[in-house]
Amino acid sequence: MFPEYDVIVVGAGHAGCEAAAAAANLGSKVLLVTMNMQTIAQMSCNPAMGGIAKGQIVREIDAMGGYSGIVSDRSMIQFRMLNRSKGPAMWSPRSQNDRMLFAATWREMLEQTPNVDFYQDMVRSILVKNNKACGVITGLGHEVKARAVVVTSGTFLNGVIHIGEKQFGGGRVAEKAATGITEQLVELGFESDRLKTGTPPRVDGRSLDYSKMEEQKGDDTITGFSYLDIPRIRPDQQRSCYITYTNSTVHDILKTGFDRSPMYQGRIEGVGPRYCPSIEDKINRFAERDRHQLFVEPEGWNTVEIYVNGFSTSLPEEVQYEALRTVEGFENVRIFRPGYAIEYDYFPPTQLQYSLETKLIGHLFFAGQINGTTGYEEAACQGLMAGINAHQKARHLEPFILKRSDAYIGVLIDDLISKGTEEPYRMFTSRAEFRTLLRQDNADLRLTETSYRLGLASQGRMNRVIAKQEEVAKVKKALTEISLEPEEVNPLFDSVRSAPLGEKQKAAKILLRPNIDLPSLVDSSATLHESLQNISALSLEQAEIQVKYERYIEKEQEIVAKMSQLENMSIPDSFDYDKVAALSNEALQKFKKIRPATLGQASRISGVNPSDVQILMVYMGR
Repeated sequence: MFPEYDVIVVGAGHAGCEAAAAAANLGSKVLLVTMNMQTIAQMSCNPAMGGIAKGQIVREIDAMGGYSGIVSDRSMIQFRMLNRSKGPAMWSPRSQNDRMLFAATWREMLEQTPNVDFYQDMVRSILVKNNKACGVITGLGHEVKARAVVVTSGTFLNGVIHIGEKQFGGGRVAEKAATGITEQLVELGFESDRLKTGTPPRVDGRSLDYSKMEEQKGDDTITGFSYLDIPRIRPDQQRSCYITYTNSTVHDILKTGFDRSPMYQGRIEGVGPRYCPSIEDKINRFAERDRHQLFVEPEGWNTVEIYVNGFSTSLPEEVQYEALRTVEGFENVRIFRPGYAIEYDYFPPTQLQYSLETKLIGHLFFAGQINGTTGYEEAACQGLMAGINAHQKARHLEPFILKRSDAYIGVLIDDLISKGTEEPYRMFTSRAEFRTLLRQDNADLRLTETSYRLGLASQGRMNRVIAKQEEVAKVKKALTEISLEPEEVNPLFDSVRSAPLGEKQKAAKILLRPNIDLPSLVDSSATLHESLQNISALSLEQAEIQVKYERYIEKEQEIVAKMSQLENMSIPDSFDYDKVAALSNEALQKFKKIRPATLGQASRISGVNPSDVQILMVYMGR
């Protein structure tokens, strides 16, 4: 019934979809197995993509030839570039999306991708032979052979849903849990644990009074995520979000349900996400605050369903309802479905190699929430990398690895396999020590050529990068060669309260002044305008960033070069740490458990001191 595949992907969430697309576009024959063909790429929680650091990840996925950026752009109903008031290293794109259009677009793109087959069934176990994954066994008993298997199970592995005192099995509301895989892998020697996440109630937008809320419009300029020319909405077409707040009455009502809360009664064992706490957790942890912000987000173009961002809860339905009715603008609210918490199995990611292949079983890859992460974007980038490396493994090629200095994707994977996680891991800009290099605006310049050489990024993408590089070089050359007269720029300086210019000066030096941006400078100077009139807005922005932050960028590049010494010192997998007598007991235990691939990775393991790394370096030097 089934041919032998190069790669089987288990699960069709954000990780599974990117894994299937990446492996297929590299030339592998792929089977995507999902429990429900109607929920491919479902946005299980909020109808949005990107955000702080997450937006950088989506742009990196796109720069490498993944699909998340394209799908997000095609289905967006609002776009905002967050943190514009800060430096460009902090700018983060975020889109509000049409939930149904997002999933439909993903499925359409996958169906149009050669080499991707689909099958609807549950996978109950992995076929393992000679300590290598060689296929799967489905719930209907089918054995399907493959050269590599990628497991992207999301919240479905032994998932349990909690609403107040009610609990029932499920990987998502109204969808059954997946069983069998955890039990098999634990028997094979894997370590597993439980995590928890939650979601807020969905409500009827027709029952809300938006006049009592703060309107939050999209940006006047829509950049989007993809570096390709994707048809996007116009700024005037965007749907608004709204902001309202809880109050002390809301908090008091919520507290009446604490005695029936699964979280406070010990029925939930898994640890929840620190940076996306439930509303009851907020009230408990931040008791001094009399209100919390709620974002009222539309679920799409043609639906009245609303996502109440900030009100994640697993309290009884009647408590959720009564509390929401006392929120400003929600006095007559009607609930479509209540919020709930979900517990699920995950496998601590220290059991993985950098390629996301498991250490215990060859040709078996994990991606997404099975590795302890939370968020669509974190899952999608792991899926991309697992799909690439499953293809590489199936073809006996070298693994494809991104370092911490290459991408936020590299930071995420290194954090997971070096430090592990005991709570759902979420990406932040603060986790990246080289964030000045890893900006959202230059992901294509950083990653597309590497992906193109690998065979994933298309020739069209590569051509766009070359054209952008040429335009940026032209702008920087003009800025360093053209001098501007005082009468050209002093009116601009007056408008931003900058000291007037006494004599002509190079444009590049003028651009370094506070509150001076390149578009305004170009508008002020006929010479600059003539030289740069055919340059795209994105290339102008890129050139401006490179000129203004040149010293900071150079400094980070110097640090990367210094640290590469440790990153390039490999540690054999067979290395006997017991022979290094001077190591601390904690370092010895961590090294033997994680088995770092390089001295750089060893230095980032929690509990390992610099002295332990120096001892290891000296011993290896001998």
